[in-house]
Amino acid sequence: MKNEILKSWIDQYSGPLLKKALYMLSNKEDAQDVVQDVFIAAFSNYHSFEGKSQPLTWLMSILQRKVADFYRKKYKSEPNIRLDHFFDETGSWKNNDVLQDWNVSGEENELLNNTDFNKTLEECIEELPARWKILLKMYYLEEKKAAEVSQELDVSATNLWKVLQRSRMQLRECLEFNWFSRV
Repeated sequence: MKNEILKSWIDQYSGPLLKKALYMLSNKEDAQDVVQDVFIAAFSNYHSFEGKSQPLTWLMSILQRKVADFYRKKYKSEPNIRLDHFFDETGSWKNNDVLQDWNVSGEENELLNNTDFNKTLEECIEELPARWKILLKMYYLEEKKAAEVSQELDVSATNLWKVLQRSRMQLRECLEFNWFSRV
């Protein structure tokens, strides 16, 4: 009976789980692997499903843990990133333009509704080093609290804020080159 129930869950819930995993990971193969891990965990721990929630709710909670495990493993395996591109040997900015505001003349609210801008933003996010992208997505896209991100990835709060700052700087540069210089 357990096998039949889990098979029906796979048929019913693979789509929603894959959609959520793809949103969280931005890589189809990684998302598929994580969803597969979700169903393996559900099979192994089926005895702990008490039916107090919908199966999809239970599977989504497993997905959250599997994505956190994925990020934790990936974060720990990524090499440290050098910042020679932004700072000179004394720690000063190489290019002070990063301190200037963008001249978008009242379009700030419209940008996030612009499909082309969103595509450019997504491309810029994907160009970030994996360690940075992981933290940025968890904090800004998944809207997790800093303490939660720090705990899940076992990084200090100081390191988290430094990586987020560096990510924003690199995103800014990418957007300036790929969007604002063309507009």
